[in-house]
Amino acid sequence: MNVLLTNDDGIDAPGLTTLHRCVTETLGDQVSQLVVVAPDRGRSECSHSVTTGEDLYIEEIRPGWFALNGTPVDCLRAALFGLKFEPDFVLSGVNAGANLGVNLMVSGTFAAARESATLGVPAMAVSHYRRHDVAKTWDHVPRWVEQTLKEFAEVALRYRQAKNVTDEAKTPPLWNVNLPAVDPSTPSVPRERCPVDCNPITRTATIDEGRVVYELDFHGRPRSRGSDVERCFAGSLTISDLSPFFRTLASRTSGFLA
Repeated sequence: MNVLLTNDDGIDAPGLTTLHRCVTETLGDQVSQLVVVAPDRGRSECSHSVTTGEDLYIEEIRPGWFALNGTPVDCLRAALFGLKFEPDFVLSGVNAGANLGVNLMVSGTFAAARESATLGVPAMAVSHYRRHDVAKTWDHVPRWVEQTLKEFAEVALRYRQAKNVTDEAKTPPLWNVNLPAVDPSTPSVPRERCPVDCNPITRTATIDEGRVVYELDFHGRPRSRGSDVERCFAGSLTISDLSPFFRTLASRTSGFLA
């Protein structure tokens, strides 16, 4: 397998190093090439933006690791069209913070995965819900995502093999995965397929001498029963199987996974 990694937290983010470790530890010698192309700095909440008004520059900072002065979508395009890398699938993350529900509309992490799927390459975005009362560590992540990564790799390879053969293969796998904010020493967490919550996050705003200040309660946000927000906040690793245009693939979005 050829695998491409990216993120929106930047090339030096611990979540990206963790994602690299997830691949090497879980898939091991099944991977022929593992390439990283990520923003040279944090580009969180940039959504699906691309750079058109300035030049893009790419630098290999160490073997197989490239930093780009652009957005996550720029990174995806630079890898596929500039470096001519042909991945079997793309992984984006691990984001330091949840990307659930309507957050997908602003998430750079998910945007990179979505761009990949629009170009016919399977992709999975991985994010980690965080709370102030739970240690923000990373060593547990490979353990928690191992089974999900194995399953995604199998689905992605089946898609690549069946491409242009059946109608089912027309929509590349696009998974949005969120890890819960529970004790990192927990050996494993429940896994559930969930639809994406469509509830808006309630915001308030004040204006003081022209300065606009937004306030929102991310943790206390509204959530629909059985949705990605509700289940992740309750302690499950959630998987939402989507089309690149946010339509939930209903036949693959609900149910407990062993």
